[in-house]
Amino acid sequence: MKLEAVVIPVSDVDRAKRFYSGLRWRLDADFVVGDVFRVVQFTPPGSPCSIHFGNDLTTAAPGSAKVLYLIVSDIDAARAELVASGVEASEVFYRAGPGQPAISGRHPEGRSYSSFATFSDPDGNGWLLQEVTQRLPGRVDAHDTTFTSSADLAAALRRAAAAHGEHEKRTGGQRDENWPDWYAEYMVAEQAGTPLPT
Repeated sequence: MKLEAVVIPVSDVDRAKRFYSGLRWRLDADFVVGDVFRVVQFTPPGSPCSIHFGNDLTTAAPGSAKVLYLIVSDIDAARAELVASGVEASEVFYRAGPGQPAISGRHPEGRSYSSFATFSDPDGNGWLLQEVTQRLPGRVDAHDTTFTSSADLAAALRRAAAAHGEHEKRTGGQRDENWPDWYAEYMVAEQAGTPLPT
């Protein structure tokens, strides 16, 4: 079973369509059936799950969808992209642990799952950006390693390059002819949450 789409309640379909188009999310569908039914589908870049909104889709109050997670590999870049699109996004904040209060700024150690930013659509449906750079063990099948955008891949390559630099220091500073294999192993392990190569 794969989660394919989530319905979010909106009061003005065309206004919501303009908002999500402005985020540069992919418009997958805009189906109108008669005078009553309409469904619009958008997909965030690289996401396997889409959102639906429209007319006659849900009885939920407009704006009642809260804390919809968007996972990003670079919280600062993702927030900057939102702001450049005209979205009012919160400042980046972090939590020292689950259930802990918000603290201004990104996590000082860059801990995965710990840095956030928020924004809302015009109806008040709330979105939470969460920076994830390394998955917890067992969260991703190592055979399903994917990158959702060129920016995510580039960020993973930069982290692998930094780790590989430390690896070369430990091996006497000699050039590693098998660096592509090392990078690949590192990047797959990072996504799958398995032990990283050293």
